[in-house]
Amino acid sequence: MESNKFSSYNPKNAAILALGKAFPQQLVMQDYLVDGFFKSTNCDDLELKQKLTRLCKTTTVKTRYVVMSEEILKNYPELAQEGLPTVKQRLDISNKAVTHMAIDASTSCIKAWGRPLSSITHLVYVSSSEARFPGGDLHLARGLGLNPDVRRVMLAFTGCSGGVAGLRVAKDLAENNPGSRVLLATSETTIVGFRPPSADRPYDLVGVALFGDGAGAVILGTDPEPGVETPLFELCSALQQFLPNTEKTIDGRLTEEGIKFQLGRELPQVIEAHVEDFCKKLIKDTICEKTEYNDLFWAVHPGGPAILIKVEGKLQLWPEKMSASKDALRDYGNASSNTIVYVLENLIEESKKKREKGEDDCELGLILAFGPGITFEGILARNLVC
Repeated sequence: MESNKFSSYNPKNAAILALGKAFPQQLVMQDYLVDGFFKSTNCDDLELKQKLTRLCKTTTVKTRYVVMSEEILKNYPELAQEGLPTVKQRLDISNKAVTHMAIDASTSCIKAWGRPLSSITHLVYVSSSEARFPGGDLHLARGLGLNPDVRRVMLAFTGCSGGVAGLRVAKDLAENNPGSRVLLATSETTIVGFRPPSADRPYDLVGVALFGDGAGAVILGTDPEPGVETPLFELCSALQQFLPNTEKTIDGRLTEEGIKFQLGRELPQVIEAHVEDFCKKLIKDTICEKTEYNDLFWAVHPGGPAILIKVEGKLQLWPEKMSASKDALRDYGNASSNTIVYVLENLIEESKKKREKGEDDCELGLILAFGPGITFEGILARNLVC
């Protein structure tokens, strides 16, 4: 099995060489979230509390990490009040937090990679949680101590598809700059959108029940150095597509009160209606027509349980095919662009366990995410874990 994987591997394609992640200190247990949220926002609306309780049970999330804390609310009580112009305070907290988490995730990734910091030639930074000049890409480069001539790209406000978009951009950079090593970092926090519950905005409770904070990091490059670098996934091809006239389905606006964010109820159905055609385009001319979807591995951004269920049903996937995504959702919630890194780490662990048991593993698979636009991002990848 191992020899078959590497016999098909093209070292001129970009490969993931290391992964890393980081989280804020505040761990939230889903079972205790409702009481804590309503206490911290001084809300006693029983109907809203019951609604959030139901939502928390349906999300399948068990734990999440968040930047928001009692200390922050003590220092900034206005964040828990309705209608106050607090965007400056939110961005002050968020800008600092996402940089700190990105540095931690990148440091972990670089350590796992095993090569010196000076070998990084390019930086791709992804975040929908900050707004400033200069951007977070520069703050991350300075915080890590990267060379001043490192070439930087920042992807902002790409939402849940940002992690896979970052992989696509990093793949292009690595393949078009021989010898380069690209650091991709993602970092997100929900501070900018934190608001007290309101009967006028019942959809806000979905975010309270589902979203989490954190950071992810990936090192990519071509022609891995033998004995030093270990390729984990080969990124064979990539595709991006937006669906016309769906831009309001995932809607976010930066206002004086922070980001006002709304997901359309039709989102899972829209994804279900288009995901198979997108996958067919992604694997066209690469995978044998007789290949079944269950012959592939699947790394799907867990935007929520309804999205995973719709994709699973449309493609008639076995339940275990989405286990890496389901486990990431359970442990971290929907952490926006970061979450695909956590899914890939889960896939690596699954592959190692199968290897230890002598079980077959899928060589090829798809990395998918869906974000504002509605934008579909996809990568056809080869699993090189052995």
